[in-house]
Amino acid sequence: MLKARLIYLFILIVTAIAGLISREQSPSVVPLFVGDILWGLAVFLLIKLLFIQKPLPFTVIASIIYTWATEFSQLYHAPWIDNLRQTFFGKVMLGETFNWGDIASYTIGVGLGVLVELSLRKLVTTMYPEVA
Repeated sequence: MLKARLIYLFILIVTAIAGLISREQSPSVVPLFVGDILWGLAVFLLIKLLFIQKPLPFTVIASIIYTWATEFSQLYHAPWIDNLRQTFFGKVMLGETFNWGDIASYTIGVGLGVLVELSLRKLVTTMYPEVA
């Protein structure tokens, strides 16, 4: 189980770095939705990392709930949360403005997470048939 967690952690770190780099690029080079897709994937990987033994549907549902709730929370405005959203952490974790397109991007990112999960399962069963 430790090996699986390390694999998810590695993929999560690579995804987070790619997401941050995508935000530093011009939208003409890397469209903004790429970072949102990667954020959805990162949430999926984090939830899988934290709840490694939970089945795939749990990870998908938890990831969708978290990403969508974060986006809908952007409809709420109060000085304390708007100030938090102006920090690097707040921008990355909470976002700034609500956008329906972000919901679609997060959902695609979670879908990519499913593909990663299924690919890892196939790889493990191919490399270690006794595990299957």
